[in-house]
Amino acid sequence: MAKPSVLVLRAPGTNCDQETQFAFERAGASTERIHINQLIENPSLANDAQILCLPGGFSYGDDIAAGRILAGQIRNHLCDLLNDFKTSDKLIIGICNGFQVLLQTGVLLADNFGESAQATLTDNKSGKFEDRWVYLAADNSRCVFLKGIEKMYLPVAHAEGRFVTREPSLLDTLGSSSQLALRYCRPPAFATNGKVPYPENPNGSDGHVAGLCDDTGRVLGLMPHPERFIDRTHHPRWTREELPENGEGLRIFENAVEYFS
Repeated sequence: MAKPSVLVLRAPGTNCDQETQFAFERAGASTERIHINQLIENPSLANDAQILCLPGGFSYGDDIAAGRILAGQIRNHLCDLLNDFKTSDKLIIGICNGFQVLLQTGVLLADNFGESAQATLTDNKSGKFEDRWVYLAADNSRCVFLKGIEKMYLPVAHAEGRFVTREPSLLDTLGSSSQLALRYCRPPAFATNGKVPYPENPNGSDGHVAGLCDDTGRVLGLMPHPERFIDRTHHPRWTREELPENGEGLRIFENAVEYFS
């Protein structure tokens, strides 16, 4: 059986593309990294890809805002390509900076040009860059990438990861449609109701949101970095705890590959 094909999109400042490529390949996919300018020049380079990944990093140095310039390029030049992925039973995942881009392009939550987005990712409430490991509870009832996953322990590294909505009612709407795919929580119960304080909620996100999927379940954006925990040696306590050989993040990439098997 042919391996699913993954396209990892990079831009100046992207710095997690190689790790993400490795994670997909370890999960069994055939993966290619491509620069945004190459894809704009020739969108047909994505024709054979079944999975599109926007990896983490600091695209264009976050000079205007996190992911803003890359999102603008995609909206202006590659909207048709992303829409084709959504309507062709393909998958899209955006990690950290990629999550920021997916929200600003309207791929995750539809918006209208010229109007404020339904939701965005803004500065952490702590006022500083957060680099730590967090506990996550998953809602896997809709999202392809989270099939069989109920909880995770992954690292985050961002300064603009606080999920906020334009209208408070949007959280209820997204929750009822199982689109709040990942939420920060407190162990051991991994509960998402009630207050999840800092640092368990590292950025102060509304509803403790760490990841969001679209209404098809085939597009996922998340702030934590699954590609940074695909091997037991990535865990901060790997020399002190008995751990499985595979890190918890690998399952996200395996689910994407298995979707096409």
